[in-house]
Amino acid sequence: MRFLLRSLGGLFITAVTFGLLFLAAFQVWLALEQSRTGGARGPDAQEQAFTVQLLTLEAASINPVMQVFGTVESRRRLELRAGASGRITYLDPNLHEGGAVQAGQRLVQTDPSAAQAALDTLLAAEAEGQAALQDARRAVTIATDDLAAARNQADLRRAAVDRQRNLADRGLGTSADREAAELAASSADQAVLSRQSALAEAESAVSTAELALRRNMIDLTEARRSLQLTQVQASFDGRVTSVTAVEGGLVSQNEQLAEIIDPDALEVQIPLSLQQYSRLIARDQGLDGTPVRVVLDGSAGRITAPAHLDRAAASVAEGAAGRTVFARLDEPDARLRPGDFVTVEIDEPPLQPAALIPAAAVGPDGAVLVADEENRLRAHPVSVLRRQGDQVVIAVPDELAGARIVAERAPQLGTGILIRDAAAPAENGTVAGPGDQQQARRQGAQADG
Repeated sequence: MRFLLRSLGGLFITAVTFGLLFLAAFQVWLALEQSRTGGARGPDAQEQAFTVQLLTLEAASINPVMQVFGTVESRRRLELRAGASGRITYLDPNLHEGGAVQAGQRLVQTDPSAAQAALDTLLAAEAEGQAALQDARRAVTIATDDLAAARNQADLRRAAVDRQRNLADRGLGTSADREAAELAASSADQAVLSRQSALAEAESAVSTAELALRRNMIDLTEARRSLQLTQVQASFDGRVTSVTAVEGGLVSQNEQLAEIIDPDALEVQIPLSLQQYSRLIARDQGLDGTPVRVVLDGSAGRITAPAHLDRAAASVAEGAAGRTVFARLDEPDARLRPGDFVTVEIDEPPLQPAALIPAAAVGPDGAVLVADEENRLRAHPVSVLRRQGDQVVIAVPDELAGARIVAERAPQLGTGILIRDAAAPAENGTVAGPGDQQQARRQGAQADG
C-alpha cells in the first residue's frame, strides 16, 4: 500500500513538471513571435502618449522679488531693575503682561523707610552746618571790627610818640614821658597783631564750616538718590512684558522686575546669505532706504506693512556665515508684535529677457522639456536667474522664445516621449489652474491605463 502511494505521488510530480516545462516553452515562443512582428499586439495598437500641462515661454521683463524671513523686534527696550533691595510695598495696577504705561509713571516702590531716615538725619546735619557757618561768619565780622579798632588805637599811640619826640627836640618833654608813649605804641601794635590772628582763625573757621556743609550736601544728594532708587519709573510710553515682580516680595539690588517695549518703534531683523546681501549692496542707491514689504500670514489673513532697510549689522554672529540687516517699519502697525516671524519681500532690479515658470519645470540637470511640432519632448538647458518660492526666473534665449515646455516634470517623461497637451496654455505664459491640473492628471492616468 505504501509503495502504491509513493508511485502515484511520483507520477503526479512528473506530470506537473512536464506541464510547467510546456508553459515555459509556450511563453518563449510567444515572446519570439512578438519580437519578430515588431512588438505589436494587434493591428490597432498605438504608441502611448502621456498627458502633460504645457506652457508657452514669452520673453519679458521680470521684476524678481527676494523673499526672506525675519523676526520683528523693538528698537526701544527697557529693563526694569530694582535700584535698592527690600520689600515691594507698591505695585502699579498696569504692571502686568501687556499693560500700557506712560513715561514717568511710578511702577514699583520698595520699602523707603531706611532711605527716608538717612535723608532726615542728613537734613538735620545740614541745618547744623548752616548754623555753624553763620556763627563763623559772624565771628569774622566781629574779628574784623576788633582789628579795625586796634589799628585806630595803634595809630593814636604812634601819634602820641611823635608828639613826645617833637617836644623832646624843643627841650620841653621828659624822657619818661617819651618812653611811656613808646611802650603804649608797642602794646597797640601787639594788639593789632592779636586781632589779625583772631580774624585769620575766624576766616579759617568759615572755610571749615563751608567744607563741612559741602560734604553734607554731597551726602544729602546721595541720600536723596538712594530714596529715589526705591522707586522704579517708566522712561517712555510702552507696554509691559516679562513681569516677575509681586507685591510684598523681597528683591535684591539690580534684580530684573519687568521689561518695557515700545510697540511704535518696530524693526525686522533679516538674516541674508552672502549672495543675497551682495545683490542688495550692488544697487546704485545702496542698502539704506531700500523699500521692502513685511508680510505676516496667519488665520486672520495676510498682513502687509511697508518698511525700508535701515542698516546692516556691524559684525557677524558666532557660527553664522551670512549677513544680518534691519528693516524699519514706516508706520506703526498695532497688529505686529515683537517676536513675530514674518516674510520680507524685497523688489530687485528687472531682469530681461526672462520668464517666470514653476520650479517643477526645471529638472535636476538644469534643463526643461520642450515640445516640438510632433508633440515629442526634447531637453533644453536653461539658466536659472532667481528662485522665488515654488517658481523660478529663467533667462529666455532666442531659440526658446515662444516654445512650449512641460510645466511639471514627471519621472516617466524624457527626450523622445510622445505627449498630449492637457489644456491650451494660459496667457502671459502661466499655467492652468489647480482644477485643470487635476483633470489633466486624471486624463493622463486613463491614457496610461
